Amino acid sequence: MLNYIIRRLLLMIPTLFGIMVLNFLIVQAAPGGPVENVVARLTDITSADSATSRISGAGSDMAAKGDIQHGNLNAVYRGARGLDPEIVEQIKKMYGFDKPPLERFLMMIKNYAMFDFGESFFRNERVIDLVLRTLPVTLSLGLWSTLLVYLISIPLGIRKAVRDGSAFDVWTSWAIIIGYAIPSFLFAILLILLFAGGNYLSWFPLKGLTSDNWEELSFAGKIGDYFWHITLPVVAIVITKFAYLTMFTKNSFMDEINKQYVLTARAKGLSEKQVLYGHVFRNAMLIVIAGFPAALLSIIFSSSLIIEIIFSLNGLGLLGYEAVINRDYPVMFGTLYIFTLIGLVFGLLGDLMYVAVDPRIDFNRRDV
Repeated sequence: MLNYIIRRLLLMIPTLFGIMVLNFLIVQAAPGGPVENVVARLTDITSADSATSRISGAGSDMAAKGDIQHGNLNAVYRGARGLDPEIVEQIKKMYGFDKPPLERFLMMIKNYAMFDFGESFFRNERVIDLVLRTLPVTLSLGLWSTLLVYLISIPLGIRKAVRDGSAFDVWTSWAIIIGYAIPSFLFAILLILLFAGGNYLSWFPLKGLTSDNWEELSFAGKIGDYFWHITLPVVAIVITKFAYLTMFTKNSFMDEINKQYVLTARAKGLSEKQVLYGHVFRNAMLIVIAGFPAALLSIIFSSSLIIEIIFSLNGLGLLGYEAVINRDYPVMFGTLYIFTLIGLVFGLLGDLMYVAVDPRIDFNRRDV
């Protein structure tokens, strides 16, 4: 097993490199960029203010260049039809676009190997600080959602398998169909309308993960405030994610119940409870329990992004989304790197979960 873990860890290096190469090429080919965004923003502003007066005199070009070098973009040129080419070159140099793409990519990979993601173009903060501040929000949202999905889906799936074809199985199947059909963001909007100050009740806050007076609350008050804020986002995710796992659990149990060893156990006089939880449960739950890391990863990568945007949760998904909109390349590639690394690590944890649940599995006998 140790050899397998080492091989998987070593395999993460070329995988990360390949993903970063592919996305770097796509971003380079995509229209627009931080330089184009800044130039467009500066040339589109037509209001006559103090910044306009700064460039009306003889020393206007030097003042504008100084503002660019110091990052004071709002105080540069306003109202003219275009920017001085030298100012545009200053913008390119400030963002590092005066270097060829290959040089920029190799420098990025070298820095990323040491978890140095540079500084955000528009937030004036280091990317690693932004990631460390937002990652706990995304992970906590994913963990609570995944735990609740498992706590609901496994008992429900087992009961549906045991009572297959009954009235209980039929009406719970309708709830599962609804969960399949409606995406999480629609449930999130519905929950906001019903319980967060929409047209009906105002039981829960509309945005954020903590209240403004968080620091003033007691320890118990902070816990209560945290769960008060996270309830609606988690519920919106759980409603849409429990359907798949419930049916997966039911089908796993149905498949095991019809096997020969179950008939043999019943023929020996074992009770239905002993057969179900003493024999069927372990085999049926193997793939369900081992899939926990993959389920958590799926929630983090898919539902969390949309939910963070709707509920204004300052998580990694929202950070990456805003970086794409603003063409903030350091944040874009930094969050992509972190997401990819988390995905690879969770994939390895999934394999280790299989071994923990069923020691008969030996990954050393297979190729990576």
